[in-house]
Amino acid sequence: MSDAPMIRWSEDGTDHTALWRSEAGLPPPKRVLVADDTLNADQAYRLACEGTALLWRGDFHNGRQLLQALARRIERKQPKGKGKAAKPASLTEAFHLHRQAQGQRARILAMLLIAVDADYRVSLRRAPDFSAACAEAYGPAGEPFVVSLRELQALVGAHEWRRKGVSIPALGATIHPHYGVFSPLRGEYLELLAQAPLPASDLAFDIGTGTGVIAALLAKRGLARVVATDMDPRALACARENLERLDLSARVELQQRDLFPEGRAPLVVCNPPWVPAKPSSPIEYAVFDPDSRMLRGFLAGLKDHLAPGGEGWLIISDLAEHLGLRSRQQLLDWIAAAGLEVAARHDIRPSHGKTRDADDPLHAARAAEVTSLWRLRAA
Repeated sequence: MSDAPMIRWSEDGTDHTALWRSEAGLPPPKRVLVADDTLNADQAYRLACEGTALLWRGDFHNGRQLLQALARRIERKQPKGKGKAAKPASLTEAFHLHRQAQGQRARILAMLLIAVDADYRVSLRRAPDFSAACAEAYGPAGEPFVVSLRELQALVGAHEWRRKGVSIPALGATIHPHYGVFSPLRGEYLELLAQAPLPASDLAFDIGTGTGVIAALLAKRGLARVVATDMDPRALACARENLERLDLSARVELQQRDLFPEGRAPLVVCNPPWVPAKPSSPIEYAVFDPDSRMLRGFLAGLKDHLAPGGEGWLIISDLAEHLGLRSRQQLLDWIAAAGLEVAARHDIRPSHGKTRDADDPLHAARAAEVTSLWRLRAA
């Protein structure tokens, strides 16, 4: 653990050091104060905005309420100067301002810290048992560490999703996402996948399998063999558990690879991240694809991995087009440059709540969004 990030603070006249954990990759805060129930929310907010982290030693439930109070103060914060902030000139500007605000919110809320014992216990009054959630996310217990309360709550949320599962109507079953693996809560793309006509084949590749939901759906539709790839060990472990639960392990082979496995297949499916922007944490790589790296990599390599007469299925939303981050022509140019042509396209409109939330700064783009399954073949 010598190269692991460490956090340092002074308490009761003694200097302390502990392992620092941050799934978002945030560095350990340089200034840390010990705080308890005597600290009010306004003081905490001022310190957090100034970059001072607060190591909580008070009642656990009071700490959770303080985190909620910080979130309310962030939401109430008004732009500096007189009057309201100017309306963004475009949806592109609105997107970047929204991402900036999200990042600032995350940094402030990450300033409330919790010390966790070597056995994944939190030694605070009224603290719940975090051992199962921590073990699922971090592996076997090892040594004490400090983590943000917000991340600790995210671990508990992920533990509940993993325990209960996410219902997938197209699959007729539930998928159980692991911590750090993107959950298939938006199911419209799976409806497209369930309805598109399968090529006459017993083999398919699933590129970037995540929870394994696409590989499972392809196997459920009758394919005798699916080779599913992912770079993330957490994703592969998650997919393996889901496939075992669905009794599909014998039909799906998992490989740790960047994009394609070796060989060719009559069907190659990929659901890359839909928005070409920089992720701010590891889990956001499932949503944000910097410079469309995975999308372009899939298109560029698809022809060399398609069996004669085969199809590549690209599942992607046009949200990036409505946000001005990528044009439809750019996508078509990449398809043509890869020696591919569009055999057909199947569209569906999303039905999640944000499409109807007029207060969402990106509502106009979300309301117009269409998710498509592009059936591609060699030109």
